[in-house]
Amino acid sequence: MKLSAKKARDGVLLVLPVVLGCLLFYALPFVLVLRYSVTQGVGASVRFVGWENYRAVWHNALFGRAFQNTARFLLLGLPLILILSYAIALLLKNEVERHKLLKSVLLFPYIMPVVGAVLIVDLVFGEAGLFNRCLIALGAPVRDWLHSPASFWVAMALYLWKNTGYSVILLLSGLSTIPADQYAAAQLDGAGRLRQFWHITAPQMWYSVFFAAVFSLINAFKCFREIFLIGGAHPDDSVYMLQHFINNCFENLNYPKLAVASVLLGIAVTAVLTVLFLWVRRKERYRE
Repeated sequence: MKLSAKKARDGVLLVLPVVLGCLLFYALPFVLVLRYSVTQGVGASVRFVGWENYRAVWHNALFGRAFQNTARFLLLGLPLILILSYAIALLLKNEVERHKLLKSVLLFPYIMPVVGAVLIVDLVFGEAGLFNRCLIALGAPVRDWLHSPASFWVAMALYLWKNTGYSVILLLSGLSTIPADQYAAAQLDGAGRLRQFWHITAPQMWYSVFFAAVFSLINAFKCFREIFLIGGAHPDDSVYMLQHFINNCFENLNYPKLAVASVLLGIAVTAVLTVLFLWVRRKERYRE
């Protein structure tokens, strides 16, 4: 066997398990979801209904509530976590090398098990939690933080606390790639911190911000785990998310609705990521 043929065979054998795994666990389920989204019935009674399932889901009141709550959570959470993590990264960019333990501290909430995070939330916001004990000590009426509209802000605080540190690490990595002599030259020219940030830091951080936004978006959907453990399958209306709708459809074996919601969610996430990527590319092209 020739050496080139042997290398080609070895290469195919090397990537074959990965390709088969992707086909089995990603491509096949994706095709099945698309099939379920345009059909109804099971077994021999399956029939093609086209866009009927999509219209039914789009006009479903529970789906509308879940869609609005998810959009609200993302529209508030993503800007907040990016602004907060960016500010912390700028404050700590000169301290990380001197304090190696700082990175571990920042990542501690991120790597904490979901159950541990939920226990902390219950310890602080539960009926007998820290907040209500403080209200009792002040003579104020207690509040059900986890089963009222306030649960949305509890979920938002949990999301920021758990994921800001990871975004800070990503942004610190981007800040470390900016040459220090650029700041030194700017200082010699009399540029203040604001002008240094606007003309040196920000233009070279777009891709770092993009990756931080991508991971923050992914982590925002992962926050459903904590919300589900706190409020159950039917939480307060303010934190009823798309993942709740999908999970409830799965429990009820309503595969057409589940598939349609999954497809619409995938389209929405892809659209957000595409807009972010094109915006960053435009900024980078402008800088060049």
